[in-house]
Amino acid sequence: MLTCRTVWKKLAPLARASSTVCRQNVRRAGLTNGRIPAQTPAAHMSTGPTGGGGDNHLYVLLVGTVALGGGVYMYQTLKGDQKRYQARIDEIASRQQKPTTEDQATPIQSEPPAVEAADTEAVPQPEPQAAPSPEEPSPPAPDAEVVAPSETTEPPADEPVVEAPPEEAAEPPAAPVVEEEEPSPPAEPCPAELTEPPPAPVVESEPTAAAESPAAEPAEPQPEVVAESGVDSTPASLKVPSHIPYLLIGGGTASFAAARSIRARDPGARVLIVTDEPDLPYMRPPLSKELWFSDDPSVTETLRFKQWNGKERSIYFQPGSFYITPEELNTAENGGVGVLTSKRVVHMDVRGNKVKLDDDTEISYDKCLIATGGVPRNLQVIERAGEEVMLKTTLFRKIEDFRSLDKVSRNIKSITIIGGGFLGSELACALGRRSNESGLEVIQMYPEKGNMGKVLPEYLSNWTTEKVKKEGVKIISEALVKSVICKDDKLEIQLKDGRLVKTDHIVAAVGLEPNVDLAKSAGLEVDSDFGGYRVNAELQARSNIWVAGDAACFYDIRLGRRRVEHHDHAVVSGRLAGENMTGANKPYWHQSMFWSDLGPDVGYEAIGIVDSSLPTVGVFAKATAKDTPKAATEKSGTGIRSESETEDTATSPVASSSPAPAMVEHKDDYGKGVIFYLRDKVVVGIILWNVFNRMPIARKIIKDGEEHADLNEVAKLFNIHED
Repeated sequence: MLTCRTVWKKLAPLARASSTVCRQNVRRAGLTNGRIPAQTPAAHMSTGPTGGGGDNHLYVLLVGTVALGGGVYMYQTLKGDQKRYQARIDEIASRQQKPTTEDQATPIQSEPPAVEAADTEAVPQPEPQAAPSPEEPSPPAPDAEVVAPSETTEPPADEPVVEAPPEEAAEPPAAPVVEEEEPSPPAEPCPAELTEPPPAPVVESEPTAAAESPAAEPAEPQPEVVAESGVDSTPASLKVPSHIPYLLIGGGTASFAAARSIRARDPGARVLIVTDEPDLPYMRPPLSKELWFSDDPSVTETLRFKQWNGKERSIYFQPGSFYITPEELNTAENGGVGVLTSKRVVHMDVRGNKVKLDDDTEISYDKCLIATGGVPRNLQVIERAGEEVMLKTTLFRKIEDFRSLDKVSRNIKSITIIGGGFLGSELACALGRRSNESGLEVIQMYPEKGNMGKVLPEYLSNWTTEKVKKEGVKIISEALVKSVICKDDKLEIQLKDGRLVKTDHIVAAVGLEPNVDLAKSAGLEVDSDFGGYRVNAELQARSNIWVAGDAACFYDIRLGRRRVEHHDHAVVSGRLAGENMTGANKPYWHQSMFWSDLGPDVGYEAIGIVDSSLPTVGVFAKATAKDTPKAATEKSGTGIRSESETEDTATSPVASSSPAPAMVEHKDDYGKGVIFYLRDKVVVGIILWNVFNRMPIARKIIKDGEEHADLNEVAKLFNIHED
């Protein structure tokens, strides 16, 4: 195509000059013949026809030869380009389908592929017959530009370069109108893909002339394509808007709470959640609790579970119909919440208010929330043990980890959980129940003396350990792992005191590392003591950037700088961050709580700093049938108790009139009670042991920050002595 245009530019001036000279000679001859008398000697007369000279034949012959040669050359070039174009289309069709991305979402009208045939056919044939009309040599040039989709063509500066295959290229705004004459010849580039485009067409990186050609008109309406030079890799169903008012990084509880809060204050808001997980936002607590007690064999697929009260629910906060696709965000009349799954933000430009994804897609924003949560820690001895040991180790955090561990636990004989905290103890109890049915050996080891030894006072930790043993779990306490090797398809865990444990699989539940990968590129401050992004009282890290959930290190007005890794904190901090992103400017003063259940009969809720190294005072009473997690969910109607208590549904702090027994610190049975954690004689943490829906009372006690002479009287506020 470029060659045709170049040749014509060289030949056109010559043809025009020849035509001009010919016309001038004709005029001169006519005037001369009119003035010369009849007796002019014949020797001076032209031998040609009347009104012209013999030179005119040379000019006419030259023009005709040039036009004919140019037409033949153009036709051959077009035929060659069409063959190369057809080969290109065939090559594209044979490739593995790749996703495409288009920045604009304005639909355009489509036209039938029949126009393509007319456009292609209308050019090459009439050219050899154009010789008798030397005054009109220019029309073939635009036609040649339209028809020949050569890969080497450079389009004019005023025409956008559209990077798309023929079946998705946008129609140019000023395409020439060509009448349909006859069916297209075999050289026409009209493969089956043009009439029935595949669901995920391949995008070529070369800036072809597809935008210039009506042959590239889509068979179906397509979004308008903006001129680009890169290769788009986002699937058509996940096209990303180039700008979004509210961008939420992370797809967990905090992000969902923020999105809901933003939409509540700004009903027309457009919110985009970007998550590296393939799932929509979901709650994590059931992954280590209720899902393991489900009797549904397909629970790993449905992810639905029965709460202790018997009600069924899904771990997803909302079904897929609640969200809109990312490409609909900019066109949705009332806005909405879109989720971009399996994408990770790898770079933040805080000055330019934009981020870059792992596929090099850039998104600009007005307000941004970082709620990236954390990643599970692993033991260094396991990381150094090699790939064979790592393949037999699970770091439990996501849905895929639950599915994987469920499958593994059904096909092995022994599994060892390293860690005695909340997650390790919950998984130990859950798998222990399964061991009674399948004969699976479940081992739990940790460096403390008892379960949750870093949280519970020693006497309560020992009592909890006995409860875990009754669930079918073998406990190995005060265990420090020295090395792990794989031998004879078994894992051998060597402890520092010489003990050797053989097992088939390891679950490492040794804590969470806050995800602060964006700190460097964004210039955000990471707390050296607690980890996570340091934020101000309004959960703001920098202008237009907020942080919520596990990744936020905030200042507690009562307890100082803290970082909390619990569901309730994610809910409340995400909700407040969303409000502040819409201009609320509220400080974060909430004392978040957390809870853990060791089966349906033993559960506790906690708030503040609960550290077993602090002095503690426990007040206990005899438990009744209603003092269990199961009974608590029956009363509240939800298995996620923190969601109900953050709405202040608990009873008001009215002290019981029943007489209280003396404080108990060593007792064989701890049915229910309250444990106070003290620092400088002031309560900084409270655990409610099998006491539920009393968290607002505990929160007020910590907020007041008063020194109490008799904590037994304070315990009356929780009505633990009522039957």
